Amino acid sequence: MTNAAALAAATSARGPLPSPVALTPASLDALAGKLARGAAIVGIGESTRFSRETFGVREELFRRLVRDHGFRALAVQDSAGVGDGLDAYVRGGEGEGGAGGSAEDALAGAWRPQRTVEMAAALEWIREFNQEHPDDPVRIFGVKPVQAQDADYDAVVEFVRASAPERLAEVAPHLETIRTAHRIDEHVQRAKGTHPGRPFAEHAREALALVRQIRSLGEGEGGNAGEGGSEAGGSAEAEGVLARMRLIVDFHENSVAGRGHFAGDDAVWAGVIGDYQHRTGLRVVYWDGIGHTAATGVRLGMAPDRGPQPTVGSVLRERYGARYVSVAIGFHHGDLGVVAVPEPVSGLIDARLGEADLPAHWLDLRDDAVRGHWDGPAKARVISGVYDPSRDAAEHLAVDSLPDAFDVLVHIRRATAVQWLE
Repeated sequence: MTNAAALAAATSARGPLPSPVALTPASLDALAGKLARGAAIVGIGESTRFSRETFGVREELFRRLVRDHGFRALAVQDSAGVGDGLDAYVRGGEGEGGAGGSAEDALAGAWRPQRTVEMAAALEWIREFNQEHPDDPVRIFGVKPVQAQDADYDAVVEFVRASAPERLAEVAPHLETIRTAHRIDEHVQRAKGTHPGRPFAEHAREALALVRQIRSLGEGEGGNAGEGGSEAGGSAEAEGVLARMRLIVDFHENSVAGRGHFAGDDAVWAGVIGDYQHRTGLRVVYWDGIGHTAATGVRLGMAPDRGPQPTVGSVLRERYGARYVSVAIGFHHGDLGVVAVPEPVSGLIDARLGEADLPAHWLDLRDDAVRGHWDGPAKARVISGVYDPSRDAAEHLAVDSLPDAFDVLVHIRRATAVQWLE
């Protein structure tokens, strides 16, 4: 008997499936209360970053956790520098974008999936909350280390233009090609057939080598690039440019395309979240995809040869136990703008959840009666930037125990697209 058949037989023997809870403002209040009970960190993951409905539920839960249950920090999958800019904005500053001081300005340097009208509205709500609670504000932080930004590419180009204009035609094309990864990830460009061909990490390394050769950087003019010496030959400006170039190389070498796989630095990100929570004592909400918020290791359907991969949530569960709570928000079908997603194939939890005749509902898998019907291995659909409807059955993550991976499931019947900021 297959696992699916065994699970079906077992759940049938347990009696009728417990009814899901329809998603309403009142039931969201109740759900937020259940999530907050004893939790230090709540991970709210989405099966896609392209749905306004999944984002909307995530934000509504976040608002309730802040307003009614004292959560005061938001962790986002972005760099520390971007997180600092978002934090400055919600605390009343102008944020990363500068002049206008708007939420859109604060998101200007953020990872592309964050740059939406919906995210801007979430930042505006947090800023308004902080204005009303100046002595008890919500803070935002990024879980990734400092990463290269557009300004780093600009600084390198301008330095070369001023110091060695005859070399600009060699350096600039490398940077102009690879900085596009900050708008559309390199692996997504490959999937969509728009990638120019040469790996971006190679472009970055060649640009770094060219910058090092420029006479103004002084490696042959009294500088010392050897051990214990200054790679830039003494110029503070040149040192800064080389530091920016190394950030650019690091960004591309450690991207999904640069590593050659989706397994990321989840243990590092979990450490950032845990250390922040421990240091500040603040209760934290963590926003990310379900492949990161899951409280157990996951296997990706697009990489079946790789074993279970650790997640941010699995590391936090080991550290915090039940004080880390994991929520998964998924959907049945819909047009996400970037792609139309069909109804899920049988065998995915999305299909089983879709059997409920409700626009949206949720299940708490920590309830014994509910867990008994959902326990066991499961596959949940993931709609990433490289999703292809023709291989829908493979676009999933798999876990050995659904209730161990996710404490709560939220399911939306039909999803529509987020609105992108210009």
